This record gives sequence, C-alpha cells and structure tokens, in this order.
Amino acid sequence: MKALDRSREHVIGLFRIVLGLLFACHGAATLFDVLGGPHGAKPEVAAWPGWWAAAIQLLGGTLVLCGLGTRAAAILCSGSMAYAYFVVHQPHAVFPIENGGETAVMFCWSFLLISALGPGRWTLAGLLTHRGERRDRTTTTT
Repeated sequence: MKALDRSREHVIGLFRIVLGLLFACHGAATLFDVLGGPHGAKPEVAAWPGWWAAAIQLLGGTLVLCGLGTRAAAILCSGSMAYAYFVVHQPHAVFPIENGGETAVMFCWSFLLISALGPGRWTLAGLLTHRGERRDRTTTTT
C-alpha cells in the first residue's frame, strides 16, 4: 500500500495529462476541422453552444493538460460536460448508454475528480513556482 501511496501524485498527473489531451483534441477537431474533423457540423464563430463548447474543450483541455489553473479549468470543463449531457443527451433517454452520453458523463466526472484531487505531478504551474522560488532565493542571498 505504501508503494501505491507514493505513486498517487504521479498517477493523478498522468491521468490529468491524458484527460486534458483528449478533451483538447475534441475542441481542436471541432474548431479547426483536424483530427478527424468536427463531430457534426462545424459551428460558426461564437455560435451558442457549439462554438463555445469547442472553445472550452480546446482551452480548458490545454490548461488541464499543462497543469496551469488546473482546478478552475477542470471545474469549467466538468460543468460544460454536465450541460452537454443534460441538454443534448438526457432528453433522448434516461441512461447514458441509451442516449449516447457516456463520453460527456465520463469527461464530466473525470474533470470533477481532478478539480477535487488537484493536478498531481508534472505541472507547468509547479515548474513556474519552483523557478520563481529559486530566483527569489538567489536574489535574496546575493
């Protein structure tokens, strides 16, 4: 169990990186017609909700991937997927397996988990903070 406890932050970090990458890919596919193209019609710029959902996917996924503003970005991503589920999928049937909403549900709960647990290891925010602390120590000791 101690070995598992020691690897906790690493596993969370890997989970965050993969989750952010997959979510950002959805946004990029929709906005820029790449990676297999949009999943449906390509939305016009600033069209509600499609373009905004794709923008949240691209920006939020990238922030989560990089570990920068992770908790806030994860809450935004989770909320967007809750919206997608209840507005787009749930009216067709109650259960995600029936209404095609499994992906929305998994993304929603996964981002909520990241917002609760934190970003884990290998974050850009941690790297920037660490460099800033090192720079502060250098300037105060000289």
